[in-house]
Amino acid sequence: MSVTWAATDTATGRFVAVERRTGLGELTDHVDALRRSRGEGYLEVRLPDREFPVVTLGFRGERAILHVFEDAETVSLHPGDGTTPADAVVEVPVMDEPAVFSGDMASSLDAAWSLLHRLLRSPAV
Repeated sequence: MSVTWAATDTATGRFVAVERRTGLGELTDHVDALRRSRGEGYLEVRLPDREFPVVTLGFRGERAILHVFEDAETVSLHPGDGTTPADAVVEVPVMDEPAVFSGDMASSLDAAWSLLHRLLRSPAV
């Protein structure tokens, strides 16, 4: 599967808005490198035939926040997976800025990553 994505740079820790088109494996390698080197990151992923992201993912440590795009005008936060208390505060990068969310919107990074894969395969989810 081919995807188009932009992400936090592993060396600088800054979001690089220049998109790359690669296989899902290269994106996975990049996120794994971010987890190891920085412990946080942000990415925007879309299918090559779409003009807007299917999903964005911001993560810090083992907590992640997903924004899901239904179309160019409709974006929503994906509900969390229950691993974080609803009244907790979760901060993740969105582009280069820290963004704060309630715990009920947070998922474990592994669960968010699995959901991202499912959304790319079936963007109508």
